[in-house]
Amino acid sequence: MENYSIIIFICLLTSTTELMAQQVEIPIFHKSHVERKKNAPFSDAVQVGNLFFLSGQIGMDNHKSEVVSGGITAETEQTIHNIQEVLRQHGMELENVIKCTVILRNIDDFAAFNEVYTGYFPQKPVRTTFAASGLAMDAKIEIEVVAVKIE
Repeated sequence: MENYSIIIFICLLTSTTELMAQQVEIPIFHKSHVERKKNAPFSDAVQVGNLFFLSGQIGMDNHKSEVVSGGITAETEQTIHNIQEVLRQHGMELENVIKCTVILRNIDDFAAFNEVYTGYFPQKPVRTTFAASGLAMDAKIEIEVVAVKIE
């Protein structure tokens, strides 16, 4: 019986050591694929293992460097397209998104935003939505996501 205890202890120790080794991942800070953002003081995405944490995106047309016109609906569409661009740079699509944080400039825009959003995220990632008094470039919406890359 004593030999079984030693074997079980060694197995547990080996499993714990392997588990601890798997949990240590060095973050990779990915530069933006958009030329004008390459020197920004933040990364478009930070990768830790197979998780990608994307910086918030707004409804900016990256070719014109301005927020699209057309209100919350147009800005939501553009914001999601910008997220798609970043994801594609890393071999992913919106289906890889597991968490969204949505910041609206006006909570009264929730219904219009949600109507657009649900068309892009049928997998229903977890989500937090709140309003803030001001966003970069006077945008109406900002969305940041966490995605998981399945190899």
